[in-house]
Amino acid sequence: MLHQRQQFSDTGDLHPIDLVETVAQSHEWDFDRVGEDQIAMVVEGQWRSYSVTLAWSEVDETLRMVCCFEMEPPAEALPGLYEVLNLANDQCWAGAFAFWPQQKMMVYRYGLVLAGGACAQVDQINHMVAEAILAGERFYPAFQLVCWGGRAPADAMQVAIAEAYGHA
Repeated sequence: MLHQRQQFSDTGDLHPIDLVETVAQSHEWDFDRVGEDQIAMVVEGQWRSYSVTLAWSEVDETLRMVCCFEMEPPAEALPGLYEVLNLANDQCWAGAFAFWPQQKMMVYRYGLVLAGGACAQVDQINHMVAEAILAGERFYPAFQLVCWGGRAPADAMQVAIAEAYGHA
């Protein structure tokens, strides 16, 4: 990490997506520069492969991250899934989960506001992506238990909470 900090210490003139691309290269993540203001990459986790897209909005001065994975819960599990999503979001400080039923995707979203000419830094990009992957890894088992294991959302969340304590 120190080497990365030294290597990218002067990032003030970099477009936020150029910075994300540089970070992705340093981690050897598969990525695709979708456009001038957007990059998509794949990051491997323990439970899933996560599709991570970052897009820059000049108008909003926001670097938006969407981290998602496929999920097709049975229709009867949706009320429990939405309840466990609310419980999970109570545990997430920076971003939040949403389920996009049309796309059959579980999504973790986060926006980094860079108003007033602020510049994104390597540590911020690393933190954004790491937090998204960690949240997915932490709560994926709870989502699975509710959708396919027949567990109550509060019971399923105990797995996520216990997991967090187990890795401290």
